[in-house]
Amino acid sequence: MIISLLYRATRALLSVPAVLLRRDTAKDAELLVLRLENAVLRRQLDGPVRYEPTDRFWLAALSSLIPRRSWRSVFPVTPGTLLAWHRRLIASKWDYSDRRGRTGRPATAAALKKLVLRLARENPRCGHRRSQGELARLGHPIAPSTVWEILRAVGIDPAPRRTGPSWREFLTAQAEGIIAADFFHVDTATDRRLYALAFLEHGTRRLHITGVTAHPTAQWATQQARNLAADLGSRVESLRFVLRDPDSKYTASFDAVFEAEEMGVLISAPRAPRMNAHCERVIGTIGREVLDHVLIMNEAHARQVLAEYRDHYNRHRPHRSRDQRPPEIQEQPAVLHQFDPVRLLRTRVLGGVVNEYRYAA
Repeated sequence: MIISLLYRATRALLSVPAVLLRRDTAKDAELLVLRLENAVLRRQLDGPVRYEPTDRFWLAALSSLIPRRSWRSVFPVTPGTLLAWHRRLIASKWDYSDRRGRTGRPATAAALKKLVLRLARENPRCGHRRSQGELARLGHPIAPSTVWEILRAVGIDPAPRRTGPSWREFLTAQAEGIIAADFFHVDTATDRRLYALAFLEHGTRRLHITGVTAHPTAQWATQQARNLAADLGSRVESLRFVLRDPDSKYTASFDAVFEAEEMGVLISAPRAPRMNAHCERVIGTIGREVLDHVLIMNEAHARQVLAEYRDHYNRHRPHRSRDQRPPEIQEQPAVLHQFDPVRLLRTRVLGGVVNEYRYAA
């Protein structure tokens, strides 16, 4: 008990100097509060008294210099309001929502978000962790949780096999192993009609024109199938189906050539060109780009013209379905940042009917 009383007496004696030293500071603070109140009243003589943010700031700051028991007689607002202003000022100090130099983990770049969505769209059987691993291999370090949040934000399930394959995805996967066949005619300058047999690989868009004749027969078509199988060589193993129409020139012997290579035969419906749309399209391209602008004299001339255009089609002509790459070119061309028209060379194909361009080395 004696020790407790001694402790309380010591605390009271130590507080006396502090009170004496702060007496003048408290008076000065009260004067500043009164001056601020007068300024507010003069600013709004014709309306209700409204305190601006700067007024609240100074009143809250001056409250620390005035004893709390004097707040009610000094300040024009209630102590609760004054404390609320003080809490609001302190809270704004730690609010980083409106600051440019925001700390913490930076936001994911928009380009990286697009890449995440592209991987999810093109690989529906891969989950968010598989996509994160692919991004890391490409040099984009990103957390699996970030990939998960990006996919969830746009309504994509981060788990594998999000949805069943669409018809477009299914047919595109099947098209890699299809080669289509179709006849087209060539009218000569002497009004004679010739026939050519074209094959088109769906996966690579590689064009094959195996022969030209004035009298196509079943035996001739079978021989063209044998020639094609020999030209394909080992690449025939990547093909699974041959697509053709129900023409009478395609006989069992024609189908047997491809069945011997373990390829199935798909027959389109009669008078349904859309079922063999890729081959129909390339035949239309041959007509628009070559046959409509060249006078064909005979079979030998037709073979020469079609062979030259076939080489141009496979080695140089860009294709939208292959990112503007020709069928026989796999790598993307190098990007040039400076244009030099002097180095640009033109190669005339078929006497200038078709042109090829390249830069000199």
